[in-house]
Amino acid sequence: MNSLNHVAFIMDGNGRWGQKRNKGRNFGHITGIKTVKKIVKSAIKLKIPIVTFYVFSSENWKRPKKEVSFLLKLIKIYFLKEIENIKKQGIKLNIFGEKYKLAKDIKVVLKRSMEATKKNKKILVNLAINYGSKNEILNAIKKTRDKKNITLKMFEKNLYTKNLIFPDILIRTGGYNRLSNFMLWQLAYTEIFFLKKLWPDFNSTDLLKIIKQFKKIKRNFGSI
Repeated sequence: MNSLNHVAFIMDGNGRWGQKRNKGRNFGHITGIKTVKKIVKSAIKLKIPIVTFYVFSSENWKRPKKEVSFLLKLIKIYFLKEIENIKKQGIKLNIFGEKYKLAKDIKVVLKRSMEATKKNKKILVNLAINYGSKNEILNAIKKTRDKKNITLKMFEKNLYTKNLIFPDILIRTGGYNRLSNFMLWQLAYTEIFFLKKLWPDFNSTDLLKIIKQFKKIKRNFGSI
């Protein structure tokens, strides 16, 4: 039976979920945060050590300015309101991506949130914010290009995920079967599950079903 250490999520479908209910895309994003909270609680109960959420991609800047502004403001407000609750749950936060490109007030909130939870050990919750895997790989190449006899371990130490076990499972909601520039290096041998459900409709029962399927998969990693 496969051990499970890390589950990653591409949370697609928030905007479409809100639009289908005639409440707008932003309402879908707000509801999507509630789903994240529920899934983290489920992951704690299931004793999954690491979960990662694709929160905001480096390509999301192409969206309408009002939506981008709302999303970033939502991230900031969430941490300001929820940090004490996050600490009480034993959640350790790790945020990776090109954080230096974010507004100063958001960077300060994210840094304080990581600092406030750094001693927690119940679960590690990674949030990929302003993250793009191609840029991550390119940056790692730049850091290792002058070194001799480069190994995989040397290269991977220069990725944003340098201290993480790579995901065992990737779950993408929303009906699209693509990776959208998310953890392209790290997902080389990850078991990938694409769901038609939109992210706000995803629940702990869906997660459990996928885990049960994962446990039955024969993972060869290139061997027989």
